Amino acid sequence: MHIVVLCATRRGLAFVQRVRALCPDDQLTVVSFREDAYEPPFLDDIRDFANASGARFFETRNVAAPQWESTWGAPIDLLFMVHWRYLLPVALIERPQLASVVFHDSLLPAYRGFSPTVWAIINGESEAGVTMLHAAGDVDAGDIIDQERVPIGPDDTIGDVFPRTTDAYLALLERNLPALRAGRAPRQPQTLSLATYTCKRTPDDARINWHQSATAIHNLIRASTYPYPGAFTYFAGRRVAILASRLIPDPPRYVGAVAGRVIPRRRATECVESRGPRQSPHTTGDRA
Repeated sequence: MHIVVLCATRRGLAFVQRVRALCPDDQLTVVSFREDAYEPPFLDDIRDFANASGARFFETRNVAAPQWESTWGAPIDLLFMVHWRYLLPVALIERPQLASVVFHDSLLPAYRGFSPTVWAIINGESEAGVTMLHAAGDVDAGDIIDQERVPIGPDDTIGDVFPRTTDAYLALLERNLPALRAGRAPRQPQTLSLATYTCKRTPDDARINWHQSATAIHNLIRASTYPYPGAFTYFAGRRVAILASRLIPDPPRYVGAVAGRVIPRRRATECVESRGPRQSPHTTGDRA
């Protein structure tokens, strides 16, 4: 059997490793591309594993380019797309004899599009998920094969949620691989009226807007931290990354405040007690 995996990120590496472990005797072709400058590195490790495990490896962002036609000329049984960011032409999607399968980081039809787990944390969701679906001509619109829920705690960061999501990918693969290899993968059409969408995020989208609520800022910080560069602001003309935050229970109720201004955490009564009795502005403090 010939299996092709189009993949990116560290999760793509974990997926390829699991495919090879589950299918040690199959022909395996792996395709990836160079990560963007602001992303954690992944390409070299994917290439190294593919070469060491006897798989063929290709680096490209455009698998439909004419120079790759000879690559796809050979029969393909299964095609997997893991964190693959580029649309494939329908002719290539339909080439595998058994199935073309996409993994998406949400419980479709909700959160179609880019960075769904990041957006889920920003939006304060209590869970994310992974959907295994048949590839289609439109983005994240194919029939669902299977889904796995991923919990998100109120203070979980993207770094906490990513490993759970990776585990969900691997669980879905193992659970459905026998049916895929037999050409009997389930097909559950999506309900279009329930579909929601997310847009692609850019590095500048992690800039903190201090006019938002404390909860919204906290969610942005935990969604943007490691393995990403972090949310950021500017202080004294310098860019400052903020990698962690927490919400203060029962915070003081300010009726006069300036968004983004640094203020003491202590209550006003604590500040007065720490400084001693307040003096009149007309006394010098050295009278008997």
